[in-house]
Amino acid sequence: MSGNAVYRLFGKRIFDLLIVVPLFILLSPLMLILMLSAALVMGRPALFRQIRPGWLGKPFTIYKFRTMREAVDSRGIPLPDEERMHPYGTFLRRTSLDELPELWNVLRGDMSLVGPRPLLPEYLPRYTPVQRRRHDLRPGITGLAQVKGRNSISWERKFELDVYYVDHCCLIDDVRILCKTLASVFGRAGINQDGHVTAAPFTGSNAETSHTETSK
Repeated sequence: MSGNAVYRLFGKRIFDLLIVVPLFILLSPLMLILMLSAALVMGRPALFRQIRPGWLGKPFTIYKFRTMREAVDSRGIPLPDEERMHPYGTFLRRTSLDELPELWNVLRGDMSLVGPRPLLPEYLPRYTPVQRRRHDLRPGITGLAQVKGRNSISWERKFELDVYYVDHCCLIDDVRILCKTLASVFGRAGINQDGHVTAAPFTGSNAETSHTETSK
């Protein structure tokens, strides 16, 4: 068994816990302040919960700080994201502080620090067979696609990077991705896709994406 395979099976989870356990304890006061602030500014609940597909497509509940108002039109249909986005929520997204509750998902084993981002369940049938392989690892708080452009790159490019990461996952790359994530967060790069608050929905690929090696 290769070193990368051992890391995937055992080392990656140990690596996550060694970082997340002390980090969760250290950031707990900040998360409490942010949760109380979100409740005061936008109302309860302060936490956003949503079902996402995880490892092998199995569903889990992801936790984030809420960034949008619960605003609807006269028919009870939620308003577009750009109209529901609260200024405090914009601040949380620009600083990536809305992602902090996902540390709890990592502690639970639903997620990893690094891996393909968990997307919406309705995307599952839209993936090509190659794109579906992004679920062969636990989803991550950050990932290769996030440090290569986040929401400023196309869905096809994101999935290409996700599958590349699944095939080449190793400790040194996880360390590099975490370091690059910190740099991109402080630089606030790639948060939004042009014309959207975050990113346009994924409606499916026009043609099956071939798996080619991606430069790192």
